[in-house]
Amino acid sequence: MKKLTLILGLIFMTIYSFGQMKTISGDVNFRTSAEIKENKICMIPKGTTVAIVKDTIEYIGWTKISYNGRIGYVNNNYLKNSSKESKKNSYDKNTNDQVKYYINAKGEKVQSPTHYNSVPQGATAECNDGTYSFSKSRRGTCSHHGGVKRWL
Repeated sequence: MKKLTLILGLIFMTIYSFGQMKTISGDVNFRTSAEIKENKICMIPKGTTVAIVKDTIEYIGWTKISYNGRIGYVNNNYLKNSSKESKKNSYDKNTNDQVKYYINAKGEKVQSPTHYNSVPQGATAECNDGTYSFSKSRRGTCSHHGGVKRWL
């Protein structure tokens, strides 16, 4: 019976590519390992975009993701294609994304990480959630966006 369950699980398993972005389709528990009984790190709210860290071959029904600078697992049933993958080539003010700013530790006004489909002028890093950071220092850059994907 265990072999049959394993085979059926492999047939219906979804495998995602490393670095791919997915959107959470409902509030979901973010866990330290790929089991329901394991400790919960936090709850990821519906609509959040997360980065896929590893495919799920050894974790049937679970995907390893990056969220808020941590690595953990979510159930595949709560992942869907990200609408951010289909954004236009430049920032579109008609989308839900708005340009926001913060004051850094040096008292400078800095643009908050924002979604663009191509590298915007002044960006210093691309975050794992697909946003571009305009940080003036490396410390803490993309810390609330899954970490730095690449420095520009």
